[in-house]
This record gives sequence, structure tokens and C-alpha cells, in this order.
Amino acid sequence: MIAPIEITGLFTYPIKSCRAIQHASLALDAFGPVWDRRWMLVNPAGEFVTQRTFPKMTQIAVTVDATDLLVQAPGEPALPISLSKIRDAAQPVVVWKDTCQGWDEGDAAAEWFSRYLGSSLRLVRMADDFVRVANPKWVSFAAKVSFADGFPILLANEASLDDLNRRMEARQAKPVTMDRFRANLVIRGAPAWAEDHWKQIRVGNLVMDVVKPCTRCVITTTDQDSGKIPQVGEPLATLATFKRWENAVVFAQNLVHRGPGTLSVWDTVEVIG
Repeated sequence: MIAPIEITGLFTYPIKSCRAIQHASLALDAFGPVWDRRWMLVNPAGEFVTQRTFPKMTQIAVTVDATDLLVQAPGEPALPISLSKIRDAAQPVVVWKDTCQGWDEGDAAAEWFSRYLGSSLRLVRMADDFVRVANPKWVSFAAKVSFADGFPILLANEASLDDLNRRMEARQAKPVTMDRFRANLVIRGAPAWAEDHWKQIRVGNLVMDVVKPCTRCVITTTDQDSGKIPQVGEPLATLATFKRWENAVVFAQNLVHRGPGTLSVWDTVEVIG
């Protein structure tokens, strides 16, 4: 009997490039996982910043409850931010090539992040009435997306990570953990790299298109617990020896969902295309 493909991990990252929240169940709304990458930090020019510039962002933990986004970091007071406060008009902010409309979360939040990261920064939340869509080159319909790099959901396969780690060990590099790749949806039961050949999957009544591989950057070299880079260039150097796509190093697959729904750990994943 063939073992099923199952979900083993569900994660969101409410503030882009800060720590993950792990979930037993995860609701998806029009933009993807609820509250995922709905906030980001911007510099004085309104441009997004990430761990590429501030590895210390790995130390910023967040939670979201019914009323607040709560931000915490070592040595800093907790920072609660109301989800329903009256806000000023949205302002333009930039993530990659997209200009979006974001609500500034105020001076107290700006002072907290600027102090902790040592640079002038402000926290912004994507305005609820702003619609950013995924690249139509890869998606056949107007799929909404938050401040994620480009698509609502990222899927990673445990077997692919196992294969990568075997290859790293053969090169005398130390294995890495799945959190380096900041996926929303982690699966088990499929062969290594099988996800690279899927076109569509279904979990319960929720259908998701597998649209393109995820190109990887230097963030994958940063330990997500410590914020340190324990081995220069890895795992990118090993990935570059065998997983390249359109002149980029890739790991994991970007998905778009075809409606709202809920995912739960141990749900079965059916490959339908």
C-alpha cells in the first residue's frame, strides 16, 4: 500500500522576514494564509527590508489574537498593536517591483523596530482594500497576494530537504533544517523533488495550483534560531550544483489557492495534475 502524502507543518509569518508561527490548523482567505505577511518593515523611502539586511529580524517573535498583533524580542518590552485601531490614510510602500498601499502602524512601533534593529524603520500593514495580484505570467486568474515575495503559499517537501542534506553531508557541509526555507505548508510522503512536477493538488475541498519553483536567496544561509550564518554559502552552494531553474537556485514550490478553506496537520494531499 502506498503511503499517503500528508501535511506535517503549517506556518505563517505575519511580519515579513520575522519569526514564524506554527499552527495545527490554518485558515486561508482571499490573500492566502490568514495574517501571513500582512505586515512588513520599510525604510524611509518606503521600501521593504528583510533578513538580507537585518539578520536580527530572526529574533523578532509575533503572535496574532482576536484583537492584537503582539511583537516581542530579547531585551525589549512587548509591543501590542491593535488590529482594529483607527488609522491614517494608506501610503505607497514597495515590495520588490510592486507598489502597494500600506497603513503605517505609528510612531511607537517605528521607535521599537528602529531601536532594536539599529536603523530608521517603520512597520506597515497592507491596507484591507488594496489588492495586489500574483504575476499573471504564472497564474491564469487574478490571485491576490499579501506582502509575500510573489505568491500566497509556499510548499516544501521533507524528502527534498532530506536529499539536499545528504548531498550537503557528502560535500562536508552541515545539514540544515526546514525553517531555513520559510514555507507555509510542509509535506511528507512524496518522493524527493516530486513537487517540482505537480501542476495541481487538493486538500479536502481546497484546490491549489502549483505555479513555479521558489528562487532562493541568502536568507537560507541564516540560522533562524540564532540569526547567525554558521557556514558561509550553504545551503545555496549545494543547491546550485543540482537545483537550478532559469539561472536561479530553487527549493520548494509556490502555490495559489482557488478559494478559501482550512488546512490541518495530517490532512492528506492529493495530486490531481
